Amino acid sequence: MKKYLQLYHYYKDRIRSGQMRRGDRMPSIRKAAALFSVSTTTVENAYFSLQAEGYILPSPKRGFFVSYAPKNAAPAAVSHTAEAVPVRYDLKSGFADDASFDVRLWHRYMNSALRQEDRLCSYSEVQGEADLREAIADYIRDKRNVLASPDHIVVGAGIQSLFHILCSVLPETGTVSFPDRSFLQGIDAFCSHGFTIHVKDKDADIIYVSPSHMTRYGKVMPISRRLELVAHSEARSSLILEDDFDNDFLYASKPTPSLYALSSTDNIVYLSSFANVLTPGIHISFMVLTDPLLDRFREKRACFAQTASKTEQIALCGYLRDGHINTQIRKIRRAHAAKIRQLYGLLCEMVPEGRFRIGENGMQIRGQIPFHGSPDVFRRHGILAEVISCTGGILDVLLNPSAVLAEDIPSAAAAIVESLQDA
Repeated sequence: MKKYLQLYHYYKDRIRSGQMRRGDRMPSIRKAAALFSVSTTTVENAYFSLQAEGYILPSPKRGFFVSYAPKNAAPAAVSHTAEAVPVRYDLKSGFADDASFDVRLWHRYMNSALRQEDRLCSYSEVQGEADLREAIADYIRDKRNVLASPDHIVVGAGIQSLFHILCSVLPETGTVSFPDRSFLQGIDAFCSHGFTIHVKDKDADIIYVSPSHMTRYGKVMPISRRLELVAHSEARSSLILEDDFDNDFLYASKPTPSLYALSSTDNIVYLSSFANVLTPGIHISFMVLTDPLLDRFREKRACFAQTASKTEQIALCGYLRDGHINTQIRKIRRAHAAKIRQLYGLLCEMVPEGRFRIGENGMQIRGQIPFHGSPDVFRRHGILAEVISCTGGILDVLLNPSAVLAEDIPSAAAAIVESLQDA
């Protein structure tokens, strides 16, 4: 596992268990690098990932502070037990493995950005760097047939930061529907601005959907349902928030048009992120505002500040314009599809009594396995996996091997079998 992932899980476990409380100061990047004998870049990537998931927040000139407060912090004795077993195989996070991203190539673009001293001597544009927004407009037009002016694009450090902007420019609070209650960051953002949260309510004022990843099982919204949702939202004048972050990685189904491209009215905000395509440490997201929301944004632009690194925006612009993003997507698709097929085949062979299915979007494996042990069996054996339930003698689990190196897939499968047998 990548060093930054180990550091990420180290602090995440302590924050979730309550050992590190809201308001606690994180070790400085240099101090953490010295404590764990890693580079400052490794620490930065870990901290950026924690920040992206809402566990920590930066404070100018002061460092990072814990922002997450668990409702029921686990007793210290329990968390100490969990800590005793290091993570060997990450089959949960969905992060990329060491071989999936050409860091040296990215460094080249970062170095080029750092040489643009005249640009770095000023703050980033509130809406995002103009040349990056132009490159993004070209990218989403070619990839998703989303025809949007660069002037309608707003860049930010993660979807959550964009949601807070969105909530500020919406004319009034109302009801927001999510597919389920698992998207805690999105739900929290709207709750904090006074919106009422509903689940699977097509009559809500605002409907959040991720058509390429509708549920944790990887269900993809079919074209018929997309057309139905677009027509229904137009008839009710409701606003759709289309989060298209996973569309580039539909391994097991054919890509379908975005809701934005299917709509004939101006009632869809299109959102996406580059974190999955590149690496979580480069956390740049964007949204395409409707005309009314863009007008509101311009009226209130003095209230906002750009959250994404200006240097990374400049670097990403060059990366996009030179076509590396398409090469990166093809590379990740091939690698992850191969790992999914290999792990699926091994589990079907090694656990014949279990039932395994590859998700509709091809990004995870769902396993339903006869089992009478404890649901924390994987954690005790150093395996990160999303256990859905463990009732009625059946263990229901989701496995995503994207963070595991290809050569480690056989040993990861063996570790799964070993943990089930030892329970």
